[in-house]
Amino acid sequence: MRSAREIIDGCLVWDNHGCMPLRPIDTSFLPQLARYRAAGFDHVSLNIGFGDDGIEQHVRMIASLREWLAQRAEEFVLVRTVGDIELARASGRLAVSFDIEGANAVADQISLVQLYFDLGVRWMLLAYNRNNAAAGGCQDDDCGLTDFGRSLIDEMTRVGMVVCCSHLGERSAREVLAYAPGPVIFSHSNPSAVRPHPRNISDALMRTCAAKGGVVGINGVGPFLGENDIRSETFVRHLDHAVQLIGPQHVALGLDYVFDQAEVDAGMAAMKDTFPPELGYGNGMSFVRPEQLEEIVTGLLHLGYAVDDLRAILGGNLMRVAQQVWKVPA
Repeated sequence: MRSAREIIDGCLVWDNHGCMPLRPIDTSFLPQLARYRAAGFDHVSLNIGFGDDGIEQHVRMIASLREWLAQRAEEFVLVRTVGDIELARASGRLAVSFDIEGANAVADQISLVQLYFDLGVRWMLLAYNRNNAAAGGCQDDDCGLTDFGRSLIDEMTRVGMVVCCSHLGERSAREVLAYAPGPVIFSHSNPSAVRPHPRNISDALMRTCAAKGGVVGINGVGPFLGENDIRSETFVRHLDHAVQLIGPQHVALGLDYVFDQAEVDAGMAAMKDTFPPELGYGNGMSFVRPEQLEEIVTGLLHLGYAVDDLRAILGGNLMRVAQQVWKVPA
């Protein structure tokens, strides 16, 4: 039987959500991106803003990340097309794209979707835990998908940006899945059947996502896995539930690893409406690390996963969605 490391080295490995510090002038943590490549990842999507962050914060953040990465072209590839991901992998570099968590990034100006796409944003979710102008959040009295939200989906579809339902409420996610014409993802959401939590999603939502050709990315946030439980075997249990429910062709990785623990702790304390302590948010919240990749693959091998299924889960499924949705920037 092939080892976990052999499988990782032999296929595309894609983490669909990682979180560097959201401080545009501070690049001190960015050298830690090398941890992804050392662990075996070929492509990571980095967050450029979330929740109540406005246009200026998102634009400043992506400008800072793009400048730093472009100055290190021997180590990183800024992703424009799916071909760039394969180019990075073939040359031993890390491919980097970007994502946005919430429609506040566009405020009332839908034309910004095209700008973000041109700058490398390849997926965006519509609301972050709480209701906004586009949709309802998973920790709010879910208002459902709004007319503005439908217009936003129309524009994302036109430019080639993947629609994401993570952090949405059940009603809003159902309505997005019904309205969006192409595959929709849950970039980093876990099954509530394994761990009940408002941020986790129902089996029904996962089935609908798969029926549209979409993908559910399993995340590594401790309170969403268990009682702040980031053991690899716990992560594998969530992933395996999703695979048994919707098949290996519709499951992926979205670790949601946050590199700056101090920033996490400060954010939890400052934004208790978004991160209520009674839901497990607070100091010391832990995350599955990129370095746990080999343990995760080993756990799946012990469950009898075939190599082809592992290839799909580790990166092939997200590549399929990208090939279907992304368009070549102008």
